[in-house]
Amino acid sequence: MRVLVQRVTSASVSVGGEVVGEIRPSGQGVLALVGVTHTDTEAIARRLAEKLWQLRILDDERSAADTGAPILVISQFTLYANTVKGRRPSWNAAAPAAVAEPLVTAFAEALRELGAHVETGVFGADMAVALVNDGPVTVLLEL
Repeated sequence: MRVLVQRVTSASVSVGGEVVGEIRPSGQGVLALVGVTHTDTEAIARRLAEKLWQLRILDDERSAADTGAPILVISQFTLYANTVKGRRPSWNAAAPAAVAEPLVTAFAEALRELGAHVETGVFGADMAVALVNDGPVTVLLEL
């Protein structure tokens, strides 16, 4: 599982022109793009959720756990693109939807259980993501 984390001042996701998830923190929030591979498990999803919750990327080296920063979680299978050969990415490392969707859901639920306010996109939908990256700060989380 890979989670591309961006510190944001706002972020939203729309499907068909309708906003389905949005965070507008009074300070900073977190956008988490989540990719799943074939060997991922719910335990990995929970460990990465804990890591994200405690990740000190907000002002004054604080975490979302410290500040209560909201988190927008969006599935992103393209995080497992293989671009080594040719000009067309291969998606072989990305888990199929039947495997990935429950793990993205488990990741979001684990964050909620930790106390996070979590918004989400719609798995498998054609989503339009809007964000204001703060810093910019972008970090890739893996175990």
